Amino acid sequence: MKEKYNTFEDFKLNRQILNALGDLNFQQPTGIQRKAIPLISAGHDVLGIAQTGTGKTAAFVLPILMKIKYAQGNDPRALILSPTRELAMQIGKHIEQFAKYLDIRHTVVYGGIGPKTQIEEIEKGVDIVVATPGRFMDIYLKGKLNTKMLNTMVLDEADKMMDMGFMPQIRRILEVIPTKRQNLLFSATFPPRVEELSHEFLEFPEKIEIAPQATTTETIDQYVCKVPNFRTKINLLEHLLKDTERFSRVIVFVNTRTHADNVSKFLERKAEGKIRVIHANKGQNARTNALEEFKNGDIRILVTTDVSSRGIDVSDVSHVINMDVPPILSDYVHRVGRTGRAKKSGEAFSFINEYEEIQFRKIEKLIQKNIEELKIPEEVTIAKTDFQEQQDIARAIDDYKKKLDPTYKGAFHEKKNPKKKKEEKLSKKAKQLYGAAVNSKSASDRRPKKGGAKGRGKKRR
Repeated sequence: MKEKYNTFEDFKLNRQILNALGDLNFQQPTGIQRKAIPLISAGHDVLGIAQTGTGKTAAFVLPILMKIKYAQGNDPRALILSPTRELAMQIGKHIEQFAKYLDIRHTVVYGGIGPKTQIEEIEKGVDIVVATPGRFMDIYLKGKLNTKMLNTMVLDEADKMMDMGFMPQIRRILEVIPTKRQNLLFSATFPPRVEELSHEFLEFPEKIEIAPQATTTETIDQYVCKVPNFRTKINLLEHLLKDTERFSRVIVFVNTRTHADNVSKFLERKAEGKIRVIHANKGQNARTNALEEFKNGDIRILVTTDVSSRGIDVSDVSHVINMDVPPILSDYVHRVGRTGRAKKSGEAFSFINEYEEIQFRKIEKLIQKNIEELKIPEEVTIAKTDFQEQQDIARAIDDYKKKLDPTYKGAFHEKKNPKKKKEEKLSKKAKQLYGAAVNSKSASDRRPKKGGAKGRGKKRR
């Protein structure tokens, strides 16, 4: 009979860890935790496919803490790689909470700030290192990280690692750490590139898939609204946020830094309270402070790019609003996964224009779900689409259709310029005349010449 794991005590975790989980009010393990913790504790390589917000971090951190047991030596024994600094910091926070009554030492290293303080922490002695791939290699190449004692390596959010182009750094890391180790790979989606990585990275892994890949949790109610332009999206956003009781803690996702700044300025002008913005141009301290204020409930609205789609672990986010469809479609899963966490309910709204509707239908296919469509409320002003945005949307649709059919000629195919055509015709005529002249000269050179050099052809006397 298969062993049941209804409580955390059933995993035979030590008392210090159980006490820490009690402080966090962790009562029953989630699906991924029930399946992963026993396998990891038994020493298997594990490939875990699970939605965001399902407790993946605890699924690999708890057995690692049991394996390490206590502080020993100066060199790390476990390495956890994360694609973003926000997610790395989140994992570090979880380790701090779970190891509250243990003497296990950990540190988090990431880019965006100088490495001096991070190196000092490593030199004090550390058991677990949480890192972004680039910063890990930076510190290793400085000779400040001894990897000989590493016996566990985790790749978290492997699909994002692939999307962000970290494969070369990961391969370099695999070259400098011991080959004899336990490997754990976790991902919310399982595209071909992640599958390829799993074959390269894992050895006879146990695969855990607690939900179909790239699906969203049932605790999230999802809606889509067709909106003709960005200005109308702003008007719709303003309308929704007026309901402060329902929209109590909101993350607004956009695709670009410019949109993020513009949306936040608009909301501030509309007296929506203090707004915080996170994107790649913001310094690390500004990003960290913004997240802390949002987690503590000091601000109601956080505007961000996908830099935070996997690094915000706040259990009380009431709403996620997608002002743009994400450029990497699988990121939709991670965006909406910021709400409906820890078995709590949440709502996600997506505003889509004519081109984004094409992309959104692909998202529905990806997550295997038809999203309910909402009409724009009558109270919302529908703005006129300006010429440039209209052109951008039309061009994007043209480009998409050309990818499907290379022979397609839409509104933006290259048209012949009459002036340019005339110039080309004249140029062609000039080349023909030049060619005729060259050929004529060549023929002339080949004919015998009369006279010639001095004395040649003269009659001898």
